[in-house]
Amino acid sequence: MDLFSYQADAQPTARRLADRMRPETLEEYIGQEHIIGPGKILRRAIEGDVVSSILLFGPPGCGKTTLAHIISKQTQGDFVRLNAVETTVKEVREVIEQAEQNRSLYGRKTILFLDEVHRFNSSRQDALLPAVERGTIIFIGATTENPYHSINGALLSRSTLFRLQSLTKEHSMAAMRRALVDADKGLAFMKLQVDEDALDHIASMANGDIRRALTALELAAVTTPSNLDGSVHITIEIAEESIRQPSITADESTQYDVLSAFHKSVRGSSDAALFWFLYAVDKLGMDPMVFLRRLTVACSEDIGLANPQAMVQAVSAMEAYHRIGWPEAKYIVAQAILFAVESPKSNAIAMAIGKISGQIEEMKSAEVPLHLRDAHYSGAKKLGHVGYLYPHDYPGHYVEQAYLPEQLKGVSFYEATDQGTEDRIRQNQLRRKKK
Repeated sequence: MDLFSYQADAQPTARRLADRMRPETLEEYIGQEHIIGPGKILRRAIEGDVVSSILLFGPPGCGKTTLAHIISKQTQGDFVRLNAVETTVKEVREVIEQAEQNRSLYGRKTILFLDEVHRFNSSRQDALLPAVERGTIIFIGATTENPYHSINGALLSRSTLFRLQSLTKEHSMAAMRRALVDADKGLAFMKLQVDEDALDHIASMANGDIRRALTALELAAVTTPSNLDGSVHITIEIAEESIRQPSITADESTQYDVLSAFHKSVRGSSDAALFWFLYAVDKLGMDPMVFLRRLTVACSEDIGLANPQAMVQAVSAMEAYHRIGWPEAKYIVAQAILFAVESPKSNAIAMAIGKISGQIEEMKSAEVPLHLRDAHYSGAKKLGHVGYLYPHDYPGHYVEQAYLPEQLKGVSFYEATDQGTEDRIRQNQLRRKKK
């Protein structure tokens, strides 16, 4: 457990630049104007010290912890910060007990900020619920993962969700410029000359992570030899040495989102489907097999009988991946993806499944028509299991007769479309209906 604190008398270099430049007020906060801009509800709540239980959801480096830090500076109550990775249920209960005492004895509120709340399992999240419901604590959770995947429904329903957006290159530039002119907490105590292209490079490589940008700027400033006059000149070459291309990790929510983008792109864009697949595998390190399984499903769900060969391509690519491995199988998988995207589409199979599932839910039971029942035993005729018409004895190998339960007489589930080879099935269906 720890409380946010700032040592005003600390030397400028006693702490890292990113920590020294951490915003103390909403006016200093960079980005997220959609939720804390002038007049926005969260800004009004923070300024009025009336923040209720909230969840802050957004990618790493977007300012979730900084926003909690500002709330800690604004509140007149007690502010406690815990990290879900390290915190036990016992520690949470200790905070709640102290909060109950503060509330009953002194009328003071307690705000509990739980960083990385998605790392709390269900039982530990449940420990918070009674205190949140009673108002013993005001809960603030921060998460990089989709809260609908990682947060208990009960806790989620008792909190207001605010989604923070990724910061931009411009936000990083603004933070670095502020640090360069701030003599108290920033780098203005140094005689720095920073080339514009050097700042631009750091901001680009930081990819919206202000802490990373400030860390790189500080590294460049303190490691570059000074000139005879004591000045330090940061060039593009120095900037390139101070920050490298960030490695990207895919948490569970990101994987769900990228996989969803891939499947939806299979329905309409070869370029996007191939991009999301290669981005996920080459950049995020995701397993190609995950996408091959989804592609195989899409070949039935979204293509179906409009082009049955799409399924053959997908299964063949899966087999090739198993046999020859990655990255050699990349070309084969890409071929299967492009074949699927460029195929005529039909969701008739998915629609038929949905209609049948709906009927099954509504029906108490389904009686098999007598003429369809098993008749391969003596006595079947006495039970009335007769009347089945063998289709191959009729022209076109088809004869009209009841196949569905009596209560579903006349109902149609599978309706072929006019797409690709499925159009031939549709024409066949129409011919049968005319007989």
